[in-house]
Amino acid sequence: MNEFHPTTEAEAASIISDHAARGAALAVVGGNTRSGFGNAVAAEAVLSSRGLVGIVAYNPGEMVMTARAGTPVAEIEAALAEGGQMMTFEPMDHRALMATEGEPTIGGIFAANISGPRRFVSGAARDSLLGVRFVNGRGEIAKAGGRVMKNVTGLDLVKLTAGSHGTLGLLTEVTFRVPPRPKTEETIVVTGLNDAEAARAMAAAMALPLEVSGAAHLPLTVGWSFLDGKLPRGEATVLRIEGLAGSVWVRAEKLTAAMSRLGTVARLGVDDSRRLWREIRDVKPYCDGTTRPIWRVSVAPGTGHQLVAALRLEAGVDAYYDWQGGLVWMRMEAEPEGDVLRRYIHALGGGHATLLRATPAHRATTLAFQPQPEAVALLSARVKEKFDPAGIFNPGKMA
Repeated sequence: MNEFHPTTEAEAASIISDHAARGAALAVVGGNTRSGFGNAVAAEAVLSSRGLVGIVAYNPGEMVMTARAGTPVAEIEAALAEGGQMMTFEPMDHRALMATEGEPTIGGIFAANISGPRRFVSGAARDSLLGVRFVNGRGEIAKAGGRVMKNVTGLDLVKLTAGSHGTLGLLTEVTFRVPPRPKTEETIVVTGLNDAEAARAMAAAMALPLEVSGAAHLPLTVGWSFLDGKLPRGEATVLRIEGLAGSVWVRAEKLTAAMSRLGTVARLGVDDSRRLWREIRDVKPYCDGTTRPIWRVSVAPGTGHQLVAALRLEAGVDAYYDWQGGLVWMRMEAEPEGDVLRRYIHALGGGHATLLRATPAHRATTLAFQPQPEAVALLSARVKEKFDPAGIFNPGKMA
């Protein structure tokens, strides 16, 4: 299969125009570190943004960065670290989980709307996105939004591109917010709580005026795999506090006192805390070199443990919880059981189940994305037709 790596927007536009005129499909990728994710795409060639590299504009005082879409995330993070800032949505690195190589790109992060542990208090990747440049399915270079949030129409278009997984166009440039990085952090570890008790404990912690920025529950089956086994033995409910050193200490003391009524409490310092949340973000327990199915399930925080308990009556499943229990990472022992999973999600009030990893045979028979209601599917089809009238961008990937 041919691969195209344009280094300018004009070159990308020419490639896309040629393929649109012939009705030839393109597999649109960034660093391709989520290779195999989504429904199967039948394409004539691969169009990658990896040649579109470089930070275009960054002034830490403005707390905004503009970068070309193919810029490696590592380069972005290095520049932000020097400026004392961060991507608040903590984008996941999929390589270990998906057994892929290459470099994650900043365009790929926004195209897939990748968001980590802080998402439930700070918003998703799309909530940090201020502006984009992209090439649509006619080969036209388009711009939406900018370096400040002023144009409502443009902002809506910006949000449409985030999470579109390359089905609407090739992102060439992104502009996004970069707030200050917390000076330090601590994590409170509560041990001995089962899944239901942990859900109540996390809800209680979030109700306190302590600005908890991470809330996850790591059952016994996965807790040992974090920090090379350094967590206290047993189930671990972990709560993160971030900010200035004095403030973190005071809030951590108050949270420790509150949680000590529920279980045994320990505290992690800044280095172990940062490492733990990276491992939670990157789904370390399931980076096992296998192709056992992995689901990323988003539900109401109070129903995640109910969903897992119901599933265990019908299938072999291991799981842990992030986002105060609203994000459930599941590894199935054999079949994906997509129909069963989605039936229980519907019964518990709704949510989304996305299949990240599976064998090719399982992918062929399981929808990767949550099926849309008919009205939403019709609207999505109309949006796709406007952006990509010839249907050349990642056809079938999200359908």
